[in-house]
Amino acid sequence: MTRPPEFIRPKVYVRRTEPKPTIIFDTYWNFAVKRQELYFSRLRQAQGPWTSDPILAGHRFTNAYRAADRVSQFLIRNVIYNGTSIPIDTIFRTLLFKLFNKIETWQLLEQRFGELNVSTFNVDAFDRVLSDALRSGARIYSAAYIMPNAPRHLASSFKHRTHLDLLQHFLVEGYCDGILQAKSMQALYELLLSLPSVGPFLAYQYAIDLIYSEHLQFSENDFVQPGPGALNGLAKCFSTLGDYSPADAIAWVTDRQEREFVQRNLRFTTLWGRPLHLIDCQNLFCEVDKYARVAHPEFSEATGRSRIKQRYSPSGLIPRPWFPPKWKLDTIDAEIALESRSPISEAAALGHQDQLPLPF
Repeated sequence: MTRPPEFIRPKVYVRRTEPKPTIIFDTYWNFAVKRQELYFSRLRQAQGPWTSDPILAGHRFTNAYRAADRVSQFLIRNVIYNGTSIPIDTIFRTLLFKLFNKIETWQLLEQRFGELNVSTFNVDAFDRVLSDALRSGARIYSAAYIMPNAPRHLASSFKHRTHLDLLQHFLVEGYCDGILQAKSMQALYELLLSLPSVGPFLAYQYAIDLIYSEHLQFSENDFVQPGPGALNGLAKCFSTLGDYSPADAIAWVTDRQEREFVQRNLRFTTLWGRPLHLIDCQNLFCEVDKYARVAHPEFSEATGRSRIKQRYSPSGLIPRPWFPPKWKLDTIDAEIALESRSPISEAAALGHQDQLPLPF
């Protein structure tokens, strides 16, 4: 497969000693194939079963491609590419959404304040709405990852107030200009890392979310910062990383994806021509760490985590996908255009315009 220029990344400098795979490295590639098959099965049909794998069928896992996940899809379409296209507003909207990472919280604020941008942002007013929601029993944060409290000088009675103050601090201190002037994705990451209470994991996640926009032209293949789950997955997939750092090991895996699938006689359906990028392979290590707790329980002794917490509850048809236009995903060779979806089920799935046909 010939990759368009955006997909080509500098090859990892070859170290003397390469990572040494365990049996779970085979599981890693099989998991990627089966999770991607499940994704396309859910796009085609409202009712399952979508997979014959009992672990995938019974537990919640993110997609093989991060941008295909439900929350990322909402962020891309409804937050980044909806409403104002002013760079500072796009950055603000992205970070406001990601502070809570919950669709319902964003919708609540939109209902109260209209279009959310720098000019409509008011810490006290937003605080009142979110405080009322909490008192009524609503959850305003996603359970996907834990948002730490802001530093003491930004501390308040409610955690969400500290994060609103943090966002105000971000605007007042001119971080938006710094983001727009960043010369590389790593520079963008390091700027976000300098924010109070933002650690390596969140800084990397925020950087990925920001480069979905048209205002930042960095590639997801420019830089990777392994999170805790990915580090656990690496430890299970490799008995040793050799002379590679965790970040370099993820890049090594990303570079080898085609040959790894071929060696195992696996057919992986890409995202309309887009191969796995660093963020996707990083996420897959996190997900295979969870998957291996059930599939390979003997590898869980070191971590002491032998079960997958989140059970899967099917929610029917999912909305048709929509990705950053700058990706220019290739749909020319697509043959099946979700033709099994009825108008009723399409409406129920909140169907969108500019939709992609299946790549088969």
